[in-house]
Amino acid sequence: MTPARLIAGGFGIGWVPMISGTLASAIATLIGIGLMLSSPYALWAAILPAVIGGVWAIRAAGADDDPGWVVIDEFAGQWIAMLGLARVTALGALAAFVLFRVLDITKLGPVGWADRRHDAVGVMADDVIAGMIAALVLWVAQRL
Repeated sequence: MTPARLIAGGFGIGWVPMISGTLASAIATLIGIGLMLSSPYALWAAILPAVIGGVWAIRAAGADDDPGWVVIDEFAGQWIAMLGLARVTALGALAAFVLFRVLDITKLGPVGWADRRHDAVGVMADDVIAGMIAALVLWVAQRL
């Protein structure tokens, strides 16, 4: 297995049958909770390498059509969704997880546009956009 496939596949998570995206998002949520509790900037610091490294890994692995085993994009998107949380709570983390997964699965609006690109940037962009929308919804909900 090449390093690119290992990274793109979420270090093995992507090869879990049928639920790899949801499992990757769940694991990303748990890691994100740990990052947020360790430092207010740790989650931000993890997102950039996940996005840039993800695009590189997807390209290098030749996975431009978003095969099911590519899950690095779920990590990046889930962490972006968690940026909408003012603080870490179990309910907030669950809300970030559910919102992100619903947007990622349904591909509504700009999420679907990015998904239709069929290249490494598109594979990553649909999850980044889903994460941004989820973060915005969480941020607004906390302020209401």
